[in-house]
Amino acid sequence: MAGEALIEMRGVNKYFGSLHVLRDIDLTVDRGEVVVVIGPSGSGKSTLCRTINRLETIDTGTIALAGRPLPAEGRELARLRADVGMVFQSFNLFAHRTVLANLTLAPVKVRRRRREDAERRARELLDRVGLAAHADKYPAQLSGGQQQRVAIARALAMEPEALLFDEPTSALDPEMINEVLEVMRQLAREGMTMVVVTHEMGFARSAAHRVVFMADGAIVEDRPPEEFFTAPESTRAQDFLSKILKH
Repeated sequence: MAGEALIEMRGVNKYFGSLHVLRDIDLTVDRGEVVVVIGPSGSGKSTLCRTINRLETIDTGTIALAGRPLPAEGRELARLRADVGMVFQSFNLFAHRTVLANLTLAPVKVRRRRREDAERRARELLDRVGLAAHADKYPAQLSGGQQQRVAIARALAMEPEALLFDEPTSALDPEMINEVLEVMRQLAREGMTMVVVTHEMGFARSAAHRVVFMADGAIVEDRPPEEFFTAPESTRAQDFLSKILKH
């Protein structure tokens, strides 16, 4: 899927002390593309995801968004994080604010939206993720799957250019996983640029344009899902898939 590069990582390395967690990462994600990152635990997937909006700094290499290098700090960094939304494993909602207030806080404070406009948009997004009736509830009154759908709506409220998902379903009970994945599939169909770190192979098969397989901090394979799942080239990927498919 050739198009306009939105996220570009070149020669990216990251260390935690003596641990080399990202090794010479080269990755381009085009606008409108869905890239799913998979691999064994400890392979660097989440770290890769978190470097894209500078939640983790890198030691060497470059990362650019729409051709602009990632800013180091300050207002420019806040703007970057508005443009590249992040959905975490643990929802990260403000417990003391209602669902509606969770969605309107950043658009009003960071994007300088008028409160009425932010609330109207927030209600549209809650409707889109199937939670219109829950606007006045607090996060603790919702199930895990509902909280994660609120977190996705909150990220969308900033009208980001891309969304990053770091294991968005791994904290959920099995029956709640599909309600979150269905929202993500719909976003993929609508052309949202997405980088998704996940263990959900069904989502990777059905929604990804490309599957990036990582092991030991490096990208081992980067291929369309039908090629990767039917004929993985590396022994690492073959071993990984044989273990996953047994479960």
